[in-house]
Amino acid sequence: MKKSLKALSLLLCALFIFSAVLPAVNGAYIKEAGGKYTIINPYENVDWDAVKDYKTALHTHTNASDGDPTLKESIQRHVETGFDIVATTDHGTVNYSWADVNENKLIYNVMKLVGRTEGDLVYLGNEGSFDDGTNYVLTTENGDDYLYVDDHQRVMRVPYGIENNAVSVNAHVNSWFVDYHDNSITTYVDAIKGVNNAGGVCVINHPGEYTKARYELHSADAYNPSSFNYWYHINKFADLLNKYDRCIGIDINSKGDDRTRFDRILWDELLMRFTPNGKNVFAICSSDAHQLNKIDTGFVIALLPEQTSKALSSCLLNGEFFGGSHCIGNYEELVQIATSLKEFYGETDLYKAVSEKAEEMAERVRQIEAGELDPDSSVGVTYKVLDDDGFCTAATQPEITSISVDKENGEITVNSENALIVRWISNGELIATTTSENATFTLADYQGKLGSYVRAEVFGEGGVLYTQPFMISDGSDVAVPIVDGGFVDFGVFDFLIGVFNNWFEILGRFFNNLF
Repeated sequence: MKKSLKALSLLLCALFIFSAVLPAVNGAYIKEAGGKYTIINPYENVDWDAVKDYKTALHTHTNASDGDPTLKESIQRHVETGFDIVATTDHGTVNYSWADVNENKLIYNVMKLVGRTEGDLVYLGNEGSFDDGTNYVLTTENGDDYLYVDDHQRVMRVPYGIENNAVSVNAHVNSWFVDYHDNSITTYVDAIKGVNNAGGVCVINHPGEYTKARYELHSADAYNPSSFNYWYHINKFADLLNKYDRCIGIDINSKGDDRTRFDRILWDELLMRFTPNGKNVFAICSSDAHQLNKIDTGFVIALLPEQTSKALSSCLLNGEFFGGSHCIGNYEELVQIATSLKEFYGETDLYKAVSEKAEEMAERVRQIEAGELDPDSSVGVTYKVLDDDGFCTAATQPEITSISVDKENGEITVNSENALIVRWISNGELIATTTSENATFTLADYQGKLGSYVRAEVFGEGGVLYTQPFMISDGSDVAVPIVDGGFVDFGVFDFLIGVFNNWFEILGRFFNNLF
């Protein structure tokens, strides 16, 4: 106990010291040379004529941990919303089966004791019917489990899905494909290292909740490395992703995007460190669904030659997928999207819907800053194309049909359907917006604005798709430190950094309103 208190004291001292004198932080690296570009395309090995788009849920919950629905209810809703692949990832509970009861008795009983879950566990059995009358059969083929629904829809179960670090303070890591868990008090390092060494694949979940970026009001403040909290966490995530190759990246849009609305900024901060060194960082989207109406908020579009867990694992490790969401919670992004919609298509109903939601967000921020709402209030406003039951209300959803790279001329083309605009981002800045019909990005046109990567966001009536980054070089790249000198991982105590940062922000708002 004395050692723990001593460590906590040292941490608090370090917070104040480093807040006063921060180490030099990495700035955005801008290319200045005018040489010919080389492009590393994460989709280079994708045969667009042979692969299929598989709508994939990588992060879901049931009442085996702290979700509301039973597994049977959860799978039914995934079927109804068009998912082809589903990972059941309850806290501290490795998923071995959809047919039989699959629980970690410790986690389940503790969750019931503290009121985080209720009801009996209901699984699928080998065959049966859902509440809507559709019949299903569970089969195992070449080692993978598949659910056949009325002989026309096939859903694959991702093996060994779990949300690790069940009893940590939100250092949540999702993993798949390997039977790994540790239900002691663990950290990001413990989970990621364990999964990596066991040969699984993992991702850092909803970092905005852990860093407390979800409570910021403005993009300029979120993940600003002049704040010790964000400098520390950018370095912490960079260190983990640099050390463990089977941790593919971070979750950038989940469960309606309220808490993750600034996590695209974190993604770009990480890319500015990794890509000058020839290393990439991938991003997923997910629902993290604890309720049925959240199941279709976020997803991954996996580009697979076959619907197998082996193909999915390879796809995730190579970045051959897109993140997708029916929700956007970032004010600046929505203003930019609305501006482009108006420029290209006029004042359409979609333009008006996006603009109105952005205005609603801005008004809520104004109320918080003016003291009309409690100073610890979250913005809590999200643009979405889902009804209250969680079903998509859009007639069409954007689809990326192929990506081509002309290395000779330094061009990237994103071909899509049911899309309206494509937004091109480098060094965390919006470099260009094109229409979906003319979605070719010519690198030479943006000299002086590009860093060592560019990524695309495809927006349409049904939501947004995020490509993985294209690493680019014109010969002027200078390697930068992936992890800054002076960084020390505080381990199990580092959650306090985000907590204290959040408290100081709330106190600041409180006193600003007083005076």
